[in-house]
Amino acid sequence: MPQLTNPILPGFNPDPSILRVGDDYYIATSTFEWFPGVQIHHSKDLANWELVTRPLTRKAQLDMRGDPDSCGVWAPCLTHDGEKFWLVYTDVKRKDGSFKDAHNYIIWADRIEGPWSDPVYTNSSGFDPSLFHDDDGRKWFVNMLWDHRRRPLLFAGIALQEFDPKAGKLVGPIKNIYQGTDLELVEGPHLYKRNGWYYLLTAEGGTAYDHACTFARSRNIDGPYETHPDKHILTSKDAPFAALQRSGHGDIVETPEGKTYLVHLSGRPTTQERRCVLGRETSIQEAYWGEDDWLYVKNGPVPSLHVEVPGTRDEAKYWAEQRYTFESELPIDFQWLRTPEPERIFTLQSSKLRLFGRESIGSWFEQALVARRQTHFSYDAETVVDFKPTDERTMAGLTAYYSRYNFFYLAVTAHSDGQRELLIMSSEMSWPDGRMSFPAQPVQIPNAGKVKLALTIRGRQLQFLYALDGQELQPIGPVLDASILSDECGGHQAHGSFTGAFVGVAAHDLNGTASPADFDYFTYRPVRHETDRYEV
Repeated sequence: MPQLTNPILPGFNPDPSILRVGDDYYIATSTFEWFPGVQIHHSKDLANWELVTRPLTRKAQLDMRGDPDSCGVWAPCLTHDGEKFWLVYTDVKRKDGSFKDAHNYIIWADRIEGPWSDPVYTNSSGFDPSLFHDDDGRKWFVNMLWDHRRRPLLFAGIALQEFDPKAGKLVGPIKNIYQGTDLELVEGPHLYKRNGWYYLLTAEGGTAYDHACTFARSRNIDGPYETHPDKHILTSKDAPFAALQRSGHGDIVETPEGKTYLVHLSGRPTTQERRCVLGRETSIQEAYWGEDDWLYVKNGPVPSLHVEVPGTRDEAKYWAEQRYTFESELPIDFQWLRTPEPERIFTLQSSKLRLFGRESIGSWFEQALVARRQTHFSYDAETVVDFKPTDERTMAGLTAYYSRYNFFYLAVTAHSDGQRELLIMSSEMSWPDGRMSFPAQPVQIPNAGKVKLALTIRGRQLQFLYALDGQELQPIGPVLDASILSDECGGHQAHGSFTGAFVGVAAHDLNGTASPADFDYFTYRPVRHETDRYEV
């Protein structure tokens, strides 16, 4: 079989849940504060994946206004019971401090493209929910349990309860079926059944560099569960120089031919400080069942960079330039932040993307920022904006964005006297005070006319550029450190920031007048660069 180079879903695509229905494979991944919620990719061969839908598209399903950075949609679970697709997800409203406000929901659909149902609320006792369809027709719901008392652990174990689809609620007793190992922080549960055994795959060690997939089994669904003889079937925690780090939070799938694969999240640090600028990505490993009825990862537990799968990846497509135009609908690669009312922040008209300036960059409620994932270590991005700012509180432009505390923003704005200018703003890892820095003096530009804005990223070096009508692009400002657009610099410790770098367009109006900015197109051009390690 042909080999591919991990990851299979590059860029911010963590917490994969994989499913096969016939000859079709689907992977659902977390989207956190980005709307619409949950990415679902489709493949026929485990090598080539296409983003086909984001099912959480309306206010009844998801409203994340006010959700802090790296909250929102955590760890979806996608399953099929022979008749319907089922999707379970968490909307996290608070994650820092002793408490977690994590609300769990279930939706379903006849087709993967939808329409998807309104949600059924299940519980809020913890996050990472999963739904298991037993062969007797019963459905079981599992999630990790959060104990704010730490008595004895914050991550208190895996809760099991039956789900009644007719009643639309959890029923019967709740049982803590597994407390994990000495690595602790047990989460991400998925249940399976094979040869009379119930198997429980969990994540442990936190989502940073001690992450792991832990396996356990029982003859009864409610336990007791015994842990795998190797304890962790996948982890990079003892292999600091492995290409795929932070490896854990997995799910299992079998091919029609009976081969077994494990998908899992991973990260590729590319700097001395071990920063993963592409966030947590989805990788795949070949696995096999031993004669002892335990699952093992081939050449594991350290994940392999190169893996044999049925298909051959289309490398030309991966490296192709993406030129986006704005005709009748927003291209599927783009998302926005938090709000289920996109009509308040953008429209598509006259083949342009019009953004309405709302709250400030970094707002947790309503800001007009539309962006796509960074999926390559080096790339160029470009757009043309037509914007008439009135003062320093109105701005629109191009941004490389991670979170409130990590962004770079080249904006067309104005001084208080109305003179239009270009201004670079940077958060520069300013957590927790959130103060911006201004890496260069503003550049005055004419008060009328479109402006071309661009940026280049080569490894950790980011350079902004601009051009007026009829002129060539020229650099503006210094070279900036793009590596801060990473989980490791996301405003929290490594266990607390969970998304990835985006690049896109934004508009902000701190006067509250929703001043419009029009963008003609957006270009994302991948670049091969000698500084990039482990590029797929």
